Formats: sequence, structure tokens, C-alpha cells
Amino acid sequence: MVARGTRGDGRAPGRDRRHHRLRRPPGGHGPQRRRRPLGGALVIAFLLSHRPPTARFPFGLHRSEDLAGLVIIGLILFSAVFAAYESIRRLFDPQNVQLLWAVALAGVIGVVGNEAVAIFRIRVGRQIGSAALVADGYHARTDGFTSLAVVVGAIGVAFGWPAADPVVGLLIRAVILKIVWDAAKSIGERLLDGVDPAVAERIRDVAAGTEGVRGLPGVRARWQGHVIRAEIDAEVDGGMDVAEGHRISERVTERLRDEVEFFGEAIVRTAPARPRSS
Repeated sequence: MVARGTRGDGRAPGRDRRHHRLRRPPGGHGPQRRRRPLGGALVIAFLLSHRPPTARFPFGLHRSEDLAGLVIIGLILFSAVFAAYESIRRLFDPQNVQLLWAVALAGVIGVVGNEAVAIFRIRVGRQIGSAALVADGYHARTDGFTSLAVVVGAIGVAFGWPAADPVVGLLIRAVILKIVWDAAKSIGERLLDGVDPAVAERIRDVAAGTEGVRGLPGVRARWQGHVIRAEIDAEVDGGMDVAEGHRISERVTERLRDEVEFFGEAIVRTAPARPRSS
């Protein structure tokens, strides 16, 4: 028989083990473990993008970097949806959180550490034109926001509002979804050969200002990994020989590399200038 007022294991009722377990902040070790393979995926993508073209991949493997970015965005989205589900579940099944000071301290450490990583990755990604590395920086930032939710939630619980943790968590998820949307637009635009119109206009201006170019019937540009590549149809003097036309093509490419940020290479096709109508 079990005496009234005790449990079968000899512990008093209401002293459930889960109430004494220090909850690990969502922005702590869990997300850090997820980011380790992501860093490896980006390294592999960078290495693949620098491999020379082959017969099977004549344009190289620059797209591998954008594919790595898609994987990162997918994991951020999965984390946000799962965490939102957990927040909703805790609204209907609140749990007693002990050692609030330790939870808050771990959250602060998570905020500072993750934001430092995010700033570094986003800055470097923008410097080298890598949308995938920027997305990985946003991944670190979302982990920082998760840790921030832990801190704010712990403060709310300390002031007598048990629902603070899940409510703040849901608000943070909404912010994270906005980050996911922005990162997905950037990666998706590159995968669909999109480019900022201002960049295309800059390429046109530089090419048009090159000595020997009489007109530009067509200018197309796109991102491949973290470099911009362009195809340009340039009109030159009809009496010019082939060798001089080739030299003009080289001058166009050299100017673009010098004056357009992140520019890689160009295919410049020269043709005799069309006679102007009087």
C-alpha cells in the first residue's frame, strides 16, 4: 500500500521531476548543433563553385551556393514552425519554470553569441556577394531572437505572468518568418536569374562608355554564385577588322571587372553598327 500524501516512488505529490529540470533555452545548444553542418554545407558549396567547368557542367557549379542557401532557409522555416507549435502547446499546457535567473542568463549569452556570429556572416556575405552566407547569418540571428524570447519570457514569468514565455515566443516567430521571406526572395531571385535593375544599368553604362563601342542592342546579366556574369551584344565600326573587334570585347570586360562590384566575366559579341536612319 502507498500512504496518502506520497507517490509510489516515495516523493511528495506536486514535486514532479519536470518542474525541477532546467529548461534549455531554444537559442542555446540546439540551434548551435544545427548550424555546424550548415557551415560545412557552405564550405562544400564554396569549394564546388570554384571547380573548373566540365563537359557535364560547362558553366561550372556556381549554383551549388544558391542551393545551400535554400537548405538554410528551409531549416530556419522548420525551426520557426516547430517553435511556434511548442509555444502554442505551452499556452494550453503551461509548465512551471524553475531557476529563472539561470534561464535568463543562458538566454542573454545566446543573444550575444548568436548576434555576433550573425553580424560577422552577414557582413562577409555582403562583402563577397554571397546570398547564401547572408542567409546563414540570418539563421544565426533567428537563433539570437529565440534566445531573446527566452530572456523576455523569463522576466514575464518572474513578474507573475506565466503565459509570457509562449506569447513572446509566438511574437518572435512572426519576426523570424519575415526574415525567412526576405532571405527566400534574395535566393529565389538569383536562382531565377534575376538581378537588380540598377546593376544591369550600370553594366550598360560602363560597356557603352568603352572606346570603340557604337551601340548596345542587348545587355543581360545574372548572378552565378557570388559573381555576376553578363552577355553583351555590342555594335562597332563596320570597317573594323576581327582582331580590333576582339580587342574592344576585351576592353569592355576589363572595364566591367574594374568598375562593377562582384563582376566575374562577360561574353561580348561584336557586330557591325547598323546604319542610322536619316
